[in-house]
Amino acid sequence: MFKRLAQFAALIGALVAFNAPALAQGSLSDTFSGEELVDSGREFFGSAAQGLASVVERAVGQYGQPNGYILGEEAGGALFIGAKYGEGTLYTRNAGQFSIFWQGPSIGLDVGGDGSKVMMLVYNLATIQDILGRYPGVDGSAYVIGGVGMTVTKRGNVVVVPIRSGVGARLGINVGYLNFTAEPTWNPF
Repeated sequence: MFKRLAQFAALIGALVAFNAPALAQGSLSDTFSGEELVDSGREFFGSAAQGLASVVERAVGQYGQPNGYILGEEAGGALFIGAKYGEGTLYTRNAGQFSIFWQGPSIGLDVGGDGSKVMMLVYNLATIQDILGRYPGVDGSAYVIGGVGMTVTKRGNVVVVPIRSGVGARLGINVGYLNFTAEPTWNPF
């Protein structure tokens, strides 16, 4: 009887692993070097990549090598109360690539709108599900044409460092959060 239960458990485990790759467990310990991130970022950002290398080097120098990163696009706007929406792909060495979405509200002395290409460095990601959820933070913007900027958000052990290269007209500082989800939604909360 014990042998049949063990075989049944192994079969169920194999079916779950086959049908739900997003539920992959284990450590996503393989990291990306600063050079790999800069090369990937240059390819993604194109001509807007000026200054990207120094921002990535600063993040890697401060937080080490990430074990995942997101490449995507986002748009947002604010008139004291704002919202931000984005979508991209999460890249990991051990678990592959996954579509990811983010949105979030903000409040503060913030006026304007912007659109950005975003590279987010992800640290301490043990499973893909660890990235899902709300990451509070403070964001500041001051540009009329464009630029590259970096912020840091943290939830539990997972640290996300968004690096944005955007265009628009925005000035201010705000408090809010990014909510990472597996499906898109218009609800910023």
